[in-house]
Amino acid sequence: MTTSFIRTMPVVLALALASIGVSAVAQTTAPAAAPATAEPTTTEKVKETGKEAVDATKRTTKKAVNATENGAEKAWDATKSTTKKAANATERGTKKAWTATKKTTKKATNATKNAAVKTGDAVETAGHKTADGMRSTGAAIGEKIPGTAENAAAKKQ
Repeated sequence: MTTSFIRTMPVVLALALASIGVSAVAQTTAPAAAPATAEPTTTEKVKETGKEAVDATKRTTKKAVNATENGAEKAWDATKSTTKKAANATERGTKKAWTATKKTTKKATNATKNAAVKTGDAVETAGHKTADGMRSTGAAIGEKIPGTAENAAAKKQ
């Protein structure tokens, strides 16, 4: 059961009993004379109880409104804070990724340059060795062919 139900139930019962009492009083004859210090009538009691119920409802409603407003404000503040944190984290992550990409690209470029230089050196060395080998082979062949400078030089030795 909710708090509002518990608060309103006595009021409803009081109103129901008062309505029974009012109809019962209406059916009886009026009393001769009421003493000066008489207790309040049932109608007055019901009116007072009704006023108290209205006041209690107003207070409860005001508290509920304030609680809702406070909760909404806290939720909004939390949302703003969390969004700001997420944006900052994303920004930091993006910056780190960009820096890492730049570093990795620079390393890859340098590695490619180094590999190209080494490949060029290897091709050049291989070309020189091949050319030297061809010259040696040509000289060896020339020594065996009569009338060539190589053949004459070989005979002089």
